[in-house]
Amino acid sequence: MANDSDFLGQGWMFPLAVQNTGIALAADADDVRQSILLILSTSPGERVMLPEFGTSLNELVFAPMNQATFTLAETKVTQALEKWEPRITQIEVNVEQDTSAAGQLLIQIQYMIRGSNVAQNLGYPFYLQGGGDLSPGYQTDAAQ
Repeated sequence: MANDSDFLGQGWMFPLAVQNTGIALAADADDVRQSILLILSTSPGERVMLPEFGTSLNELVFAPMNQATFTLAETKVTQALEKWEPRITQIEVNVEQDTSAAGQLLIQIQYMIRGSNVAQNLGYPFYLQGGGDLSPGYQTDAAQ
């Protein structure tokens, strides 16, 4: 039987990095984690040869900060990971407001890599409403 490294594989490090031996590679669990980050940060339509790839989280950018938005984000992330990352199972996604930054959601993802008994987790920040509220004195040039 092939070992875990054969199953999990390796790929270019994300974000792309160069070492003295060439392009830096990520392997095993780190490759899976970076793949999840790629899925979350890619919007459908960005990849010409794979137009369905990614999540449609960007559709939530101006959504209100409420439970309906949290549930929608959980659903979008879960569906994308189930579709695009076959190396993981037992995916649990929890979305809540990050109280440390205005307009930010914290997407917590727990998963198990197939063939292992090691639980993994990943926190992914996502900003609603452009990252926060405008200051009370804010005016556009057109309003002046």
